[in-house]
Amino acid sequence: MTTPHLVNTTAMLIKMANQIAGFFEALPDREEGLRSVYEHIRKFWEPRMRAALLDFLEQHPDGQDGETGLSAFALEAINNHKADLRPAAAPATSVTS
Repeated sequence: MTTPHLVNTTAMLIKMANQIAGFFEALPDREEGLRSVYEHIRKFWEPRMRAALLDFLEQHPDGQDGETGLSAFALEAINNHKADLRPAAAPATSVTS
């Protein structure tokens, strides 16, 4: 079961991704627009935000969950660059005595 906080956070991230996609979808070059969505999310979203969005897509590959969903443009942009959006794993730290 998902907690209300996580649902609200996911919905907020989806709304933000759709707003970004709506802005860049207006570019005359479709590929540039798709790349710009990816670049904006990679540069300006905290790793936890990117991870939460990608986790949502793992659970909902079509980008839809009831009334919450990614626009087709946002979904395509994110899917095109999924591996690059996944935050790097934190390096393991060794504990010495």
